Amino acid sequence: MKITVLGAAGNVGRRIVNEALSRGHEVTAVVRSADRIHELSPAAIGQTGDASNIHDIVRLSTGQDLVVNATRSVTSNAEEVVIVTETIMEGLASTGVRLLIVGGAASLTVPGANGKKVIDDPQFLAPSLRHIGEASVAQYEACRGEMRVDWSYLSPPADLKPGKRTGQYRLGGDEMVVDSQGTSTLSIEDLAVVVLDEAETPRHHQTRFTAAY
Repeated sequence: MKITVLGAAGNVGRRIVNEALSRGHEVTAVVRSADRIHELSPAAIGQTGDASNIHDIVRLSTGQDLVVNATRSVTSNAEEVVIVTETIMEGLASTGVRLLIVGGAASLTVPGANGKKVIDDPQFLAPSLRHIGEASVAQYEACRGEMRVDWSYLSPPADLKPGKRTGQYRLGGDEMVVDSQGTSTLSIEDLAVVVLDEAETPRHHQTRFTAAY
């Protein structure tokens, strides 16, 4: 497959690039600034591009099989995140390329909490980080109205951090996946596995899914 990864030098994007390369895919790794290209794997095709620029999206997606959006807003501003998401959708609507967004967990519902969402549960999202949750909720809502693009939205678990690649995970839909202790966690390395498994065998079309141990 030919895969474009936006935000390829970030914590999530870098691991997605490496997982895709390890499986033999051709990866175009996109960063905003040319001075970050040296951070990318030399096996990837390093490119610069702005996810909020429709011309860049068209250029970087033409001829590809999949675009993975792993970008992160510096300010976690909801308006900025929505603009980027809508720009990517608009570009891919013209090139016909599939999209997988690595989003946020805030809009997931908490198991056994009568529909309470992660954004409203301080056990999973501290009030001081609510602005980040609001941005991810807005991003997901921007996706839900899009019918032209074959998109999928991956909500990570409440606790996502660097760790080991085990290749093990459990999938869910709109409800957060928790273990027997009520925790929701996954390594970034295994999140990359989730992304590539979905890339190779698409199961979620114009819908959201989640994963955790």
